[in-house]
Amino acid sequence: MKSLIALWHAMAIDLAVGCCTSATRDLKTVVSRSSDEGVSFLTITLPSFGKDFERCLDQGMVDPNAFLGFSRKQGLPRFLGGFLELVFDRASGVLVDEPSVDAIFAVRQLTQTFAKIELPCSDARTAAAISKFIDCEKEVRENDSRLDEQGIARFRRISTLLWSDVFSKLEKYISSGEVVPKHGPGATADRLTGNRKYDQLEWPLRMDWLFPAGEFLFPNWRYSKYLERVKLLEPGSERPVRVITVPKTLKTPRVIAIEPTCMQYVQQGISERLVKLLEDVTVCRPFVGFSDQNPNRELARKGSFTGTLATLDLSEASDRVSNLLVQNLFTGHTFVKEGVDACRSRTADVPGFGVIPLAKFASMGSALCFPVEAMVFTTIVFCGIEQKLNRPVRRSDLDRLVGQVRVYGDDIIVPVEYVQSCVDALEDFGLRVNTSKSYWTGKFRESCGGDYYDGHWVTPVRTRTLFPSRSDTSPRRLISTVSLRNQLYSAGLWSAARYIDDHVRKLIPFPAVADTSPVLGRHSLQGYDTEKMCPRLHRPLVKGLVVRPTSPPSRLDDIGALQKFFLKRSDLPVADKKHLERYGRDLAVNTKLGWAPAH
Repeated sequence: MKSLIALWHAMAIDLAVGCCTSATRDLKTVVSRSSDEGVSFLTITLPSFGKDFERCLDQGMVDPNAFLGFSRKQGLPRFLGGFLELVFDRASGVLVDEPSVDAIFAVRQLTQTFAKIELPCSDARTAAAISKFIDCEKEVRENDSRLDEQGIARFRRISTLLWSDVFSKLEKYISSGEVVPKHGPGATADRLTGNRKYDQLEWPLRMDWLFPAGEFLFPNWRYSKYLERVKLLEPGSERPVRVITVPKTLKTPRVIAIEPTCMQYVQQGISERLVKLLEDVTVCRPFVGFSDQNPNRELARKGSFTGTLATLDLSEASDRVSNLLVQNLFTGHTFVKEGVDACRSRTADVPGFGVIPLAKFASMGSALCFPVEAMVFTTIVFCGIEQKLNRPVRRSDLDRLVGQVRVYGDDIIVPVEYVQSCVDALEDFGLRVNTSKSYWTGKFRESCGGDYYDGHWVTPVRTRTLFPSRSDTSPRRLISTVSLRNQLYSAGLWSAARYIDDHVRKLIPFPAVADTSPVLGRHSLQGYDTEKMCPRLHRPLVKGLVVRPTSPPSRLDDIGALQKFFLKRSDLPVADKKHLERYGRDLAVNTKLGWAPAH
């Protein structure tokens, strides 16, 4: 923890100089409270302070209930008071006429730096997250029972307006057998990894009529004699998704569901077709995104200085999308509806609760979760806009709202004039708007990792892992720390970057390199080091650590190898010549000391 406090101190020096204030007393507070409260002060208490600060920015004044646990002097907390009084009036707590953008960035940087550091949560917090998953499932069922026919009819009609062209084309792909499945790199509920997935021998019976095992598991029907090896699963004997937790913040872990191999296999194939259609079809392309977050960020930036656009964030977004709602989304397109439902897992194995039936469409972990939830959220947003208009939404309204409505995952952007009706619509359909991360009244906006105030970038640089040490120089920590150093340098926090330089130099060679170099090194405005010249290519070389991912051993031959060949997405040869010997998500990331290009 000492290294984290030292980094905080170095950042505070940089930021205080930039704002012409002092952070000496703030450092004393950090040291004292970290000693009493431990690392949770840095990872939980400070981020909570930062969230209160953002809420006060949005409200235009300091809320009396904000910054709990911190003493005040007049209307502002004493902690970070030198920065805060450049943003809010000390006596009244009201936003000053021209708040300092540098001070706003400083407060966010000093409070959010360690918010998402990957440390294991306590058993109690993990258990609470799992219980919340169960409670969320119950609420989805309750919301399903409260949906009224008028709301469902509106949802169906707007879904048709938005997505009918996409669904019609996807219908043809599914009905004509043009969905090409594929395996993802991640874990599966049946614990098949790497090339072993190409030898899977389980297949749900309810999926077989539309996605036959004979076509999906084998190169062609000449291998039909091997079908007797495949275990066709009745609906009651299907393998459930495996619910686990993964690091998110120290306050709470993220709950995800690992899909069975057979389900993920077909989901990936449908998702590939669906996403491409959504990004190609003219009507819906402006409203949803899957591969580029920059349109959302640009709209958030625009909304921060014009005040015309709001950014909304949803809590437990994936877990609150009802399967009933998804079925209504696909109304009128039988093959799409049946195809998506066929590869949807219906049960989940939850630690401490056993196997439960699912009312939600899917948790994070399903390949269809992301595109389907984006369509659901967009459809509901237009339901809210229709309520405000007090007339049916027409195609001309869609054209008018291009560049004003955008959905990427659970990051939603809508015009401020429709924000309340959109929030009401989202909650009427069982979703929950996270008001602490949704903004529409002030000049602060955030979407897709981009935070803005009055058009200015105020996104903090975040620490993802603990620093490496002599006893732990794991490649993951080294890579993360070097990345952090270079981000701090780019943000102008040079004392903080210098502190990491001194720390890393004690462990590894740390030359200055260009951002295109494969070497773990320092980025610098002064250029890169040249320690010697390459005798063959006559280019500058430096000595340092080069990252080398290592795929796990996974041998594949016979039918599985042929099947893998036919599932290729390109006519070109596979780049990795040893993909039949080693394959899958990198088992480890190793580093090797040697000479490599400096740029």
